[in-house]
Parts: sequence; structure tokens; C-alpha cells
Amino acid sequence: MRVISGDKRGLPLKAVPGSSTRPTTDKVKESIFNMIGPYFSGGMALDLYAGSGGLGIEAISRGIDKVVFVDQNKKAIETIKNNLKQCQFEERAEVYRNDANRALKALIKREIAFSLIFLDPPYAKQNIVNEMGIMFDHQLVTDTGVIVCEHTSSIELPEQIGVGTKLRSETYGETTITIFQKGKEVES
Repeated sequence: MRVISGDKRGLPLKAVPGSSTRPTTDKVKESIFNMIGPYFSGGMALDLYAGSGGLGIEAISRGIDKVVFVDQNKKAIETIKNNLKQCQFEERAEVYRNDANRALKALIKREIAFSLIFLDPPYAKQNIVNEMGIMFDHQLVTDTGVIVCEHTSSIELPEQIGVGTKLRSETYGETTITIFQKGKEVES
């Protein structure tokens, strides 16, 4: 694993020890950023189920101002902190050990809105539709913000989730990347 592009291009990143997390491959990571960027002029991002922090770190390297990293695994939190230190991005990050539900509630209370959200839960515990509904309903996404979902290819997400509209979906083997953007609700 490495930072693919931007300020820290080529810098190696460590994976979370053990088999509890599934790191996004460099090929998939590059595809994600080609779909949503590839570069940014500021903004704030959320890396929920952050694992090693690879997606959020890539976003900082490509111009996002700050990333909030959340994972409930202690080894993942240690790995994220080490990777941020390796990239000298500690000042541009907040790292929290928490489950997704509690983290979303805490972020809602802080009244933060993100221009970019990475949602990459463990495939066996996916609750993407509900979590995205919460994010859109509670204005955790800016008006032009996007949510990037990484999920198993056996799941097809709906075209509309709350005020979020599916922009694009690409499949890479067992992994599918689906991108949602805040938009108008579709009339039923």
C-alpha cells in the first residue's frame, strides 16, 4: 500500500495487522480518485471505517484540508496514527476510536458538514443505506458533497437514498464502488 498521488506520492503506508480489515487495493483507490477528483482545493472529509486510513490520507495528499478518521478497532487506530505520522499529516487529521453509529451521532452534534465521505464497512456488517440516510438527513454532507461507498459486488445500492442520488457505480472483482451526491429527492 502506498499514497498514489499528490504531495506524498509514493510514500508507503502500513496495513492493519491481522485479518480484521480489508485494505482498499491501490488499483481500486486510484479508480476512486479518478471518479471523484482526482484533486481537491480544500474541504473536509470523513473516513468512516477507516482501517489503515489509506483513503483519507490519499485525500489529504490530493488537497483535502482535513480528515476525520473513525474506526472501532484498536489496531486500526494505531495504524492510522502511524501512517499519518509517516506522511506528516497529524495536524490535518482527527482520529477517533468509535463505532460508526456513535461517531455519526457525535458528528451531528458538532454540526460538521463534509465535502467527501468514505464509507467502507466490513462486508459482513454493511448498513450502508441506513448510515447514508443518517448522513444526508442530518446535513453531514455539504451541498456538493459526495459519499464514496465501497461494498461487496453482491449488493446493489438504490438509485436514491434520502436526498442522495447515485452518480456512478463501478465493479472491480468482488468490490463495487458506488458514489452518491447530495441532490433533489426523486418524486415517487
